[in-house]
Amino acid sequence: MAVPVESLQLNETQEAAWIEVIRKMDEVYADLIRYEVDLETKNGELEEAQRFIGSVLASMSDVLIVCDREGRVQQVNRAVEDLTGLPRISIEGRPLADLLAPDFRNQADGFCPRQGLSEVRDREVRFAAADGRVSDPVAVNCTGRLDPDGRMGGVVIIGRPVGELRRAYEALNQAHRNLQDAQQQLVQSAKMASIGRLVAGVAHELNNPTSFVYGNVHSLERYAERLERYLAALHGGAGKGDLARLRADLRIDDLLRDLPSLVAGTKEGAERIRDIIMSLKRLSFTGTPGEREVFDLGQAVETALKWAIRGRKTAPTVETDLPAGLKVRGHAGQIQQVVVNVVENALDALDKAPEPRRLSVAATADGRKLRVSFRDSGPGIRPEDLPRIFDPFFTTKPVGQGMGLGLWISYDILRGHGGTIEAANHPEGGAEVLLTLPRAEAG
Repeated sequence: MAVPVESLQLNETQEAAWIEVIRKMDEVYADLIRYEVDLETKNGELEEAQRFIGSVLASMSDVLIVCDREGRVQQVNRAVEDLTGLPRISIEGRPLADLLAPDFRNQADGFCPRQGLSEVRDREVRFAAADGRVSDPVAVNCTGRLDPDGRMGGVVIIGRPVGELRRAYEALNQAHRNLQDAQQQLVQSAKMASIGRLVAGVAHELNNPTSFVYGNVHSLERYAERLERYLAALHGGAGKGDLARLRADLRIDDLLRDLPSLVAGTKEGAERIRDIIMSLKRLSFTGTPGEREVFDLGQAVETALKWAIRGRKTAPTVETDLPAGLKVRGHAGQIQQVVVNVVENALDALDKAPEPRRLSVAATADGRKLRVSFRDSGPGIRPEDLPRIFDPFFTTKPVGQGMGLGLWISYDILRGHGGTIEAANHPEGGAEVLLTLPRAEAG
């Protein structure tokens, strides 16, 4: 029997519709599978995040309490359990006031600010323990917690026992005091190291007047023996003729003419030794602002420069332009200490420089400011080192040859005198250090 064409067309249409339905179902099923996998992945990540946050909260030594708007505890960390002696399950859901000692429960409302109220900072409270005891004071801070809509959803309270804070502060203060003591010792060591390097120069400086005094004293000793012999003959009753011959043999007249110059020379040498010793003492002088005096800057620079140069086995050519009359108020010894530190660095740089090796030192006046320039013909300062050159403990010298405190001490000394110190590379080569000091006011 023949099938109508219309019926065949209807069956084909229905079959295509069913195929489309099955395809859509497959797509929906595939989407469901994908969504389920994504959901499981997100759940795993969420559980991992919860475990991470839980481990962080558990490891916190500070007290952490989260409350809702009404002041009910929503979550606490292990530090709260240890402080109160209560398990978390019995704490969460209770009013915050129940955790506080009786004398502090009236402050619980202050820890639950509404929208717009200020935060609670640095307040001390005590917590009630399960056995009836009261905890030590706890310094707490309280901040608001916003919900997803930006409204006040509760508060977060963080606290730390005051005793622990005090111990931490005391330990910090002690560490700071120890650091200051160590720093002071290092500064003194650096100063003494600079003075130690000047010993050779000082010894040479003392040698000349000491030799002069020694020679004069030796001559005076011989003169004293001759005078003794003459006086013994005089008091022994010798005749005039014998005394005249003895006077001529002992050259008493020449001796008497020579005595004033010998005494004057000996006195001059002793005074020179005294001045050198006083200058050396000033190098370690640490006086107070009330003990400042007006001194000649050029003379102080020249003295320190001379001693620093003479302490070296080989010295460069030194050119100085230090006019007299440049007066500064302060401590001459401290300014000499600065000069020694700057010159020592310049000499170290010149040890590696080719000939001719030169060091130029010049002082100038610019109104109320005095400037002293130290320029060497060495290799200069590396650009990356310039910003750090006055930092404490920064040094480019090998280990054991410098502590990196000389220029830092110099910076501190000049700042105490109202001055400055700067370092740069000169356009024509070498390094240049510039000291600036206020000129002493007249009178």
